[in-house]
Amino acid sequence: MKIKVVVFADVRIALGFSERIVEVSETETPRNILHGIAPDYVLDKSIRVAVNQNYADWDLPVGNAFEMAIIPLVSGG
Repeated sequence: MKIKVVVFADVRIALGFSERIVEVSETETPRNILHGIAPDYVLDKSIRVAVNQNYADWDLPVGNAFEMAIIPLVSGG
């Protein structure tokens, strides 16, 4: 199945893209998917993941999700 990976802020800059469609299986986790896209990227604990627009666990399978978003901690002011 295909899933859209959306990336924001500093992570977008580090990975070099803001959106990408990738082929995944329902049993893959967001952590596995990110590692498949960017094997050298070191995942900071402050970075959150959302699956189908709901915050999710990095280590739970994505199931039949259509979107995964990588959301870094942001500050406002």
